Amino acid sequence: MKQPITSVWTRESRPARSTTLSRTQIVHAAVDLLDAEGMDSLSMRRLGARLGSGATSIYWHVANKDELLELVLDEVFGKVALPAPATTGWRDEASAFAYGLRAALLAHPWAVTLVGTGPTLGPNAMGLSARLLSTFSQAGFTATEQEYASSALLAYVLGVTTPEIAWSAAAAHSGMSDEELAASMKPVVEQATRNYPELAERYADYHGTGIDLQTARLLNFDFGLTCILDGLEARLSRSAQAQATPHARPGAGGAG
Repeated sequence: MKQPITSVWTRESRPARSTTLSRTQIVHAAVDLLDAEGMDSLSMRRLGARLGSGATSIYWHVANKDELLELVLDEVFGKVALPAPATTGWRDEASAFAYGLRAALLAHPWAVTLVGTGPTLGPNAMGLSARLLSTFSQAGFTATEQEYASSALLAYVLGVTTPEIAWSAAAAHSGMSDEELAASMKPVVEQATRNYPELAERYADYHGTGIDLQTARLLNFDFGLTCILDGLEARLSRSAQAQATPHARPGAGGAG
């Protein structure tokens, strides 16, 4: 049997039964629990214990765990810092969105596993989407291009940040820091690149720079982001040139 898609944001809210517990308290406690112990730790029973309340009290505010996950993900989207509207150019605004989303995901790494798993219809997600579309609209992109540009930027941030989060999770699981894990892998990588001298040389050069892992990640992110924005700007320039070039009239320029 087909199940219709539902969302906590479109369901009519119920009046609170108790003044001692609110949806905001539930969401904040859930975020704290997820930050401390990860996605596998989240259950209504454990959340209720953290709040000093029974799971029944939570269900009065959210119908199920899926609704709770919608709420906590939108809470993370609300932590993406953006400049005031119309105070910067479109590239700066798009860049601020990218860096802000990256920072929010790194601060709440469990959230990356929720992106795309269900509807993102919360007010914070909607606000970010509207702001990004407005940014690309003011830049001069058409309505369809605004959607594509927003999607490309979001995909870039998720694509680069997800492996960062996975690496940090692996380091935590091993009981080592990011740098310690990278150092422990050095002999393994050196052995794996024996038949690939170009890769071995590049790997050795990287370790010879003395750049710490966090700085290297930031440089990598900035390089890719600049390429994305350069590509979007080049597309805008081509579109403007095409619109400025007059089209030849049919039959014009023929022999007299």
